[in-house]
Amino acid sequence: MKKVFEEVIKNIPDYKEFLTVEEMDASSKKLAEEFPDSVELFEMGRTRDNHPLYCLKIGNGSNNALMCGCPHPNEPIGAMMLEYFSRELAENEELRKELDYTWYIIKAWDADGTRLNENWFKGPFTLYNYARNFFRPAGHQQVDWTFPIDYKKLHFHDTIPETKAMMDLIDEIKPKFIYSLHNAGFGGVYWYISRETKEIYEDLRNAARKQGIPLNLGEPEAPYCVAYDDAIYQDVGIQQNYDYLEKYGVEDPGKVIKVGTCSADYGREVCDAFTLVTELPYFYDKRIADLSPSDITRKDAVLKSLEFSEEADAFIRSTLNETKQYMAEKNPFRLALEAFTDLDDSNEATKKMIEENPDFAKKATVAEKFDNLLVSKFYKMLSLGLLVRANEMELEKMEANKENNLEKREALEKAYNVSLERLKGLSEVLEEKIDYEVVPIKKLISIQLECGLIMADYLNRN
Repeated sequence: MKKVFEEVIKNIPDYKEFLTVEEMDASSKKLAEEFPDSVELFEMGRTRDNHPLYCLKIGNGSNNALMCGCPHPNEPIGAMMLEYFSRELAENEELRKELDYTWYIIKAWDADGTRLNENWFKGPFTLYNYARNFFRPAGHQQVDWTFPIDYKKLHFHDTIPETKAMMDLIDEIKPKFIYSLHNAGFGGVYWYISRETKEIYEDLRNAARKQGIPLNLGEPEAPYCVAYDDAIYQDVGIQQNYDYLEKYGVEDPGKVIKVGTCSADYGREVCDAFTLVTELPYFYDKRIADLSPSDITRKDAVLKSLEFSEEADAFIRSTLNETKQYMAEKNPFRLALEAFTDLDDSNEATKKMIEENPDFAKKATVAEKFDNLLVSKFYKMLSLGLLVRANEMELEKMEANKENNLEKREALEKAYNVSLERLKGLSEVLEEKIDYEVVPIKKLISIQLECGLIMADYLNRN
């Protein structure tokens, strides 16, 4: 790695917490005031709640690069990386020259949703506190999954304002490089890329190894992901999801899929942009990288995971049905749950796929078993957290409005308590069964930034 890049990685501060949207906005304004010759701050659009979407423009290189933090609002690692990198770019002329890009940086793309996660941003960083204060919107309200698309019988054009603002920016600047700063919750490090770049796979993986964080060698995020190499996947648009459902028996995937496609897809279509995603965990257990054989077939591990998921979803739907009549139609937690538990067609397609694919008859690795039997339960905790918050939000509104409806209050309190008990119970089980470590924010930024620098440099040379 180039010496100037090594210095940048070495100087990352030891952050102890994540910044709020308000703190990020204030920091961006201050940076533009401090460095008027190299930094410009402009409003690229407004959120659905009418919050300004700020974009920093830094430098004046030969190519344009676009970096967006919080594409999902529970993913602030990238926002912290951009907090550091934007100042480093502003202060470091050598870095700007070496990279030779004009940088467009959005720290909090889904600013509204990010605010609904801020209760865990300052810690404590535990499985329970993360799940209890977690928010992620339904797919049709996600800024990175509402780009328009017409594919076979899928026609999605219900683009939300944040996505439209990003489309307009991509149309205008036609970036060579897009870094969409997603991150996972639990597991190891893995990547999505637009096309094969074999020459730098080891460089990417070494960025994780240097920080002592394992690669994610369990199940891929979705069964239709195409692996280029260990922990490195082809980027995914909605077309792959559609084709998978179609292949495994869903008659009309266009009716099942309620979302559009993503920024990687849109950028490729507009200007053949190359997109990198570096997925990172807040928590990890070393079993996620263990490729030794376990005592169970991969098929049985996946079936056990589906069985748990279906039972938990049934509990969530039934609890939600008890109080849905008392919830606002636009309660974001309710909308998310309705989307995240509507998985019957997808689950049936997965069951058919594992019957037909001989890879699933083999023994699962320890990583695959761990992923299916424990990591999947961690992700289901997040839906339980949404269920608690859906009821909590309505109770808080009743309190604020001094609403005196005993029947409504009792129903909401009952659903709140039963879902909170379920969340705490699952949390206790996982605390006992998972030997997890919390990854320091500095290490996460180091990996994400180093991978971005490696890829930006590679694209300039190729």
